Amino acid sequence: MPQHVAIIMDGNGRWAQQKGKHRTFGHKAGVDAVRDSVTFARKHGIKALTLFAFSSENWKRPEDEVSILMGLFDLVLSREVSKLNKNNIKLKVIGDVDAFSDKLKEKIKKAEVLTQNNNALTLNIAANYGGRWDVVNAAKKICNEVTSGNMSIEEIDEASFSDYTSTPDIPELDLLIRTGGDHRVSNFLLWQCAYAEFYFCETLWPDFNETVFAEAVIDYAQRQRRFGLTGDQITADSLGEHNA
Repeated sequence: MPQHVAIIMDGNGRWAQQKGKHRTFGHKAGVDAVRDSVTFARKHGIKALTLFAFSSENWKRPEDEVSILMGLFDLVLSREVSKLNKNNIKLKVIGDVDAFSDKLKEKIKKAEVLTQNNNALTLNIAANYGGRWDVVNAAKKICNEVTSGNMSIEEIDEASFSDYTSTPDIPELDLLIRTGGDHRVSNFLLWQCAYAEFYFCETLWPDFNETVFAEAVIDYAQRQRRFGLTGDQITADSLGEHNA
């Protein structure tokens, strides 16, 4: 079972258009798929789930669509946070939240404080997030640490760099799922997905449910993760551990 799964939730607009509805109808329908995904992750012991809700490039979409997305985000925070807390789920919003309204920022802060001690599952909602922004932001934080004398250049390595990204203190990303049929990462978790397994499916996000999630996890479980080694080395190591 992967310990950290990330999902690019794609296909809301196309799902709505196929039904003769406005694109925003698909975004509202996609909330049910979020609930199903969180339920599946919580039920099966996944420790971290990161959902790509709104990219830093999504501000370029039609103004009415962006406005509805922000309103939907606000509404979901109001309705769902108590349920997350009841189920021992920690909520984190990753991304540049400074672009959001003061009201939304306050709701985000309250939700994070309420759930901060929960440990069954960490739910990261990537909002106004970009993978390149994440790397640059981490670099700026490290520069501040060095210039203030709290860190030396020699202390900078991959592990310490990861601590300054948006996803510290959770397992390495194991599985990246993208719905909607496209095969690209769209500037999502660029640092974190270095050794992740990718799973692309045709399912549009509002139709993504626990069954589709299970299919992705089963596919992941059948793969051999090598991390630069050969298949024979992995097999030999596994046999050695088994015999020990």
